[in-house]
Amino acid sequence: MSERKNKLIGDIQQLLNTYDGVSKTSINPNLLEFMDEETLLSVIDSLLIQKEDAKESDLVWLEKFKKEIN
Repeated sequence: MSERKNKLIGDIQQLLNTYDGVSKTSINPNLLEFMDEETLLSVIDSLLIQKEDAKESDLVWLEKFKKEIN
């Protein structure tokens, strides 16, 4: 497996481990070895979009909460 693919798999693992309340994730690189770099990048993009959507949802909730307090 190329060094770049190993890096991408590591990036996916790191992104998965940044979710609050989720236990550490360890990915066996052999499970993702069949994916090409483009597919791995797509997985990373999807994870980043999910994280961004979660942040936006949290901000909406926070703004609503602040309005209810005042």
